[in-house]
Amino acid sequence: MSTDLASATNHQIRLAARPVGLPKDSDWSFTEEPVILPADGGVLVRSTHLSLDPAMRGWMNEGKSYIAPVGIGEVMRAGGIGVVVASQNPAFAVGDQVSATLGVQEYCLIPAAQIQRSGLVRIDTRLGSQTQWLNVLGMPGMTGYFGLMEVGQPRAGETVVVSGAAGAVGQTVGQLAKIKGCRAVGIAGGPDKCRWVVEELGFDACIDYKSGSVRDGLKQHCPDGVDIYFDNVGGEILDTVLTRINRKARIVICGAISQYNNTTPVQGPKNYLSLLVNRARMEGMVVFDYTDRYPLAVAEMAGYLKDGRMKSREDVVHGLANFPAALLKLFSGANFGKLVLQLGG
Repeated sequence: MSTDLASATNHQIRLAARPVGLPKDSDWSFTEEPVILPADGGVLVRSTHLSLDPAMRGWMNEGKSYIAPVGIGEVMRAGGIGVVVASQNPAFAVGDQVSATLGVQEYCLIPAAQIQRSGLVRIDTRLGSQTQWLNVLGMPGMTGYFGLMEVGQPRAGETVVVSGAAGAVGQTVGQLAKIKGCRAVGIAGGPDKCRWVVEELGFDACIDYKSGSVRDGLKQHCPDGVDIYFDNVGGEILDTVLTRINRKARIVICGAISQYNNTTPVQGPKNYLSLLVNRARMEGMVVFDYTDRYPLAVAEMAGYLKDGRMKSREDVVHGLANFPAALLKLFSGANFGKLVLQLGG
């Protein structure tokens, strides 16, 4: 097998330019290089599934953030699932299925010094499928879990509103809110997504922001106000929800997908004084702050998957070459569920 690997080619997608607005084809370069076998302590992983996430758009921008930007000419950053195909590390054997930051490429060489930083861990597919390990059991699920439980701090009987409800993070937040005894109201785009959120995921209601008034929907479905708002979109929807919050409400700032491709400076919420009037709290969260506790959350969420209290839907696109077009689905709302790029079996 090592002989085959030594002659194999690694196809990659690199960031060629910093996008202005939506990423376009010229912002990417398709490259290839020989597969390099690992040295002492290192591991070589063949990627099978890559996670496509809204946060990737922020990683393309130059500037200070919670994580360094992807450099021009570097392989685009992406989390993923893969199989160990060569190992010089006793903790990982050939054939192990693993999760790590693999990048948008077919093979990822992880030197000994980068094992921890890459987040390389074995996964147990008895707990969930490979795509579920990129959804409920992966970074989106961990984001939803810790954002709701640690920042939102839900209490039974409270009303939880989540935007992007049919997306990877949103579907976890709403289902978890129901499990914890809360009323869950989603905001999503289109009747099919809203119907799925209510009928399949068990939300109490879902507001279609594309065909109706979010303000009217909140009045109808949150007559007693909003205790927790889990925000994935920012912009006007955040402003609207701020007009409906209760005293001591908690607003979890997870993302702002409506703002990521703006070519003008992002404007902050106009209705922020509602936080003052209602003695409410708005707090940002980054999932990487909770990495040491992922195993506990994975164990809990896997239990919910097994007993049917939680469902996990993935939208799978096939082929490395389709990465640029697939990524754009996130920003048009074309994806239905967690967006995954499958490279192989």
